[in-house]
Amino acid sequence: MNIEDYKNVWVFIETAQGEVKNVGLELLNQGKKLAEANQEKVIAVVIGKNNDTGVKSAIAYGADGVICVEGDEYQDFSADGYANVMVKLCEKYLPSVILVGATNNGRDLASKVATRLQTGLTADCTDLGVNGDGLIAWTRPALGGNIMATILCAERKPQMGTIRPGVFKKAQPDATRTAEVINEEIKTPTEAIRTKIIEIIKAVGDSGTKIEEAEVIVSGGRGIEKPENFALLKELADVFGGAVGASRVAVDAGWISPLQQVGQTGKTVGPKIYIACGISGAVQHLVGISSSETIIAINTDADAPIFEVADFGVVGDLFEVIPVLIEEFKKIKAS
Repeated sequence: MNIEDYKNVWVFIETAQGEVKNVGLELLNQGKKLAEANQEKVIAVVIGKNNDTGVKSAIAYGADGVICVEGDEYQDFSADGYANVMVKLCEKYLPSVILVGATNNGRDLASKVATRLQTGLTADCTDLGVNGDGLIAWTRPALGGNIMATILCAERKPQMGTIRPGVFKKAQPDATRTAEVINEEIKTPTEAIRTKIIEIIKAVGDSGTKIEEAEVIVSGGRGIEKPENFALLKELADVFGGAVGASRVAVDAGWISPLQQVGQTGKTVGPKIYIACGISGAVQHLVGISSSETIIAINTDADAPIFEVADFGVVGDLFEVIPVLIEEFKKIKAS
């Protein structure tokens, strides 16, 4: 391996049922910064069937180029098929860096590709940078979230990592942008794809605004006391057209769906406003909200760690504070 032959930052653009998932578009924005630091390009990789939407979105959100692979066998995600494509593309074009969203499919794909290319993979990253030698500095929680570790892959390329959705912001799309699109024909034999999707079943509670896509999130923790009280948080979230989230304590207690969990073992979010209600602020939770633009904390404990990261804090009973907020925000909207 001649490391000097490897160049450019690749971003895997994940799609599902014809829709482009946000995480790939988020990674294009950060990938462009990493590429520019090393005077390289950011290249989007789109795999599927009927990829027009994915290709156009990738270009609009900042890709300097797109590599597109289409085929009937790629209509639905399969780790076998997609990994076959990625490995062949890597062997031909020699990317220096590959960024993949830390979704279920993304984790499955990245691990297979890294293994076959015999390179390193840093999982569940929450920050990315470039060190003095031009290597990617992958930052992720370690030791149960009690520390943040920065990892380098100095001796193998491509450097690979999965990055949590919501960690980075998407760029403003520009529909007038143009970029080179390379269409590659790579086939995967039917017998090489060992799994197939029979039916997609929507999970219970998987409706409305998803927390990883919401601009406003109202989250509850131990201080909510019982599941019925999440209705109060939903009322506040509805004022903004936002979503309801929760800490791990609330999820473990069975008060709310795991789909709503925010934190290291849940989802990383980056809303414009994050309102933490009755959440003390354990390190594992703070990791998941670090990309929020504005954090508002409501807690009866003035010494709760959540106040150390909050932009605004209210020391008080959430059951008294939130009804007032709902009323006042409704007045503002009405005016």
